[in-house]
Amino acid sequence: MPREHAHCQAHPRDRHTIGHVSSTEGAGRPRTSHAHAVAVVIPAHNVGRDIASTVRSCRAIPGVDLIIVVDDGSSDDTARAARAGGAVVVSHTVERGRSSAMETGVKVAAMRDALEAPLRHILFLSADLGESAVEASALVSAVDAGIADCAVGVLPDAQNRSRESGAVNLARTAIRRATGWEPVNPLAQERCLTREALNAAMPFSGGFGLEAGLTIDILAAGLSVVELPCAFVHLGSDPRRGDLHRSSRYADTAVTSLRKLLARKGLRAPDRPTKTVSTGVGDPYPRPAFERAASLAVAEGDEGDLAGR
Repeated sequence: MPREHAHCQAHPRDRHTIGHVSSTEGAGRPRTSHAHAVAVVIPAHNVGRDIASTVRSCRAIPGVDLIIVVDDGSSDDTARAARAGGAVVVSHTVERGRSSAMETGVKVAAMRDALEAPLRHILFLSADLGESAVEASALVSAVDAGIADCAVGVLPDAQNRSRESGAVNLARTAIRRATGWEPVNPLAQERCLTREALNAAMPFSGGFGLEAGLTIDILAAGLSVVELPCAFVHLGSDPRRGDLHRSSRYADTAVTSLRKLLARKGLRAPDRPTKTVSTGVGDPYPRPAFERAASLAVAEGDEGDLAGR
């Protein structure tokens, strides 16, 4: 159990999902100001060298009012450094993995939501981004403006696929077969999500299959995803990102992909085209979130008119 917030029970309004979501909020147009605050969730394991710099950089992201670092069984001073940087720190006594750490962070964020305020968006970031964490501002802006329900940060040169691993290609294939969309970087970890998208994706897939499973679940729920260029720089202190885990990354991605494909057999995500779509960086798939919200608002209005007759 985490040392702080030991029970990690969600907010009273979070018994079944992480907050109530209105599907028509902000319907019909992109928003131009930050309607939602943002909670940053950073899973961290033995990153004491870089975590304070990452946390301080997160404070410069517009809309961020809560930074949660989940110390996942670190043996160094990760927790102390994160706390010194200004983060709320929750600690797992043993290493439970990135998926578990992210879920713990989401629960803590839900506990801190104010009843009278819109639910915070959730921004997942790697612990070793240092000063480049502020690049995630683009992801926050896209989600808050209603461009997409989930914004994913990819490197500016991500269109160059000449040196991709088998896990990346496998994840892209799984997402394409399940949803019709072909992402540029299916395993990108830096993501900003609405609570509706978050609820569609939880519980998270384990291990390195997390990102592929998350994308499939969000799109299968009829929500939208966009990839955006972000010049993130990983400083190298995160031991879970290296080549030592290449075989595990492939195996986890294979297992998750198979499970998702079997679970989604015969299921077509709303608005899915009949052919594979590679939208490219900057284009939401299958359409902007505010357009979907507008359609839902019109449909709900029509149902209300019929009920009133």
